[in-house]
Amino acid sequence: MGRLEGKSVIITGAGSGIGRAASLLFTKEGAKLIAVDRTDGVNETVAQVRKAGGTAEAVMADAGLEKDVIAFIEKAVSTYGRLDAIWANAGISGGLVPLAEQTVEHWQEILRINLIGPFLAVKYAMPHMIKQKYGSIVCTASVAGLKSGASGHPYAASKAGVISLVQTTAYSLSGTGVRINAVCPGLIETGMTKPIFDNAKQRGTDGKIGQLNPLKRAGQPHELAAMGLFLASDDASYVNGQAIPVDGGLTASMPYAGKPI
Repeated sequence: MGRLEGKSVIITGAGSGIGRAASLLFTKEGAKLIAVDRTDGVNETVAQVRKAGGTAEAVMADAGLEKDVIAFIEKAVSTYGRLDAIWANAGISGGLVPLAEQTVEHWQEILRINLIGPFLAVKYAMPHMIKQKYGSIVCTASVAGLKSGASGHPYAASKAGVISLVQTTAYSLSGTGVRINAVCPGLIETGMTKPIFDNAKQRGTDGKIGQLNPLKRAGQPHELAAMGLFLASDDASYVNGQAIPVDGGLTASMPYAGKPI
């Protein structure tokens, strides 16, 4: 039996990177999945899941748009009869625009996807989980939300907000049987971080990638997926309101010099 055998699960940002890795791992562990992304990469994710013998449905939706969130949560409940876990993973980086050049619109879009998105996931998943007195909510935050120096201002602020959302929601859900936690990725090789890896290769400094953490390497999506699986499963039944770094030890000291690789 898999750790999520028979569980109904939603993963947002499932079209690539951490979301795709999580979709493949969760369904391998027996989950019945609603995979959500605003790109058609979600169809490829579901194709891979089904090829591996898993159960999944694709939904193209914007995880920061209220009507879309309502719709994909209702789809999970109508398709699988319940909702046991949701991973609010969808996010955007926003780049490294100098503070003086950032616009209100730039901030609003990053906050809409990265922070309002998880809030909407919590708001609309919560009633189903409370009714059944069981459920796990996982949100993707970042080491940038724990300490400065890991990303741009609006991205870092949005992820700090996710961590606060998780901590405050854990207490709002007291006594309901529903848990909520965050994973905080460090430098993970995904489509979002591709420019970092590409620029380092162009400069011939790719050997320095990940050298600020004790493991001396970047992480891979499957390593984040494994933490998400743990938090979504009953193995983490006493883990609640936590923001857990998966960063090779980077935040043990966060030795960031403020210079590009």
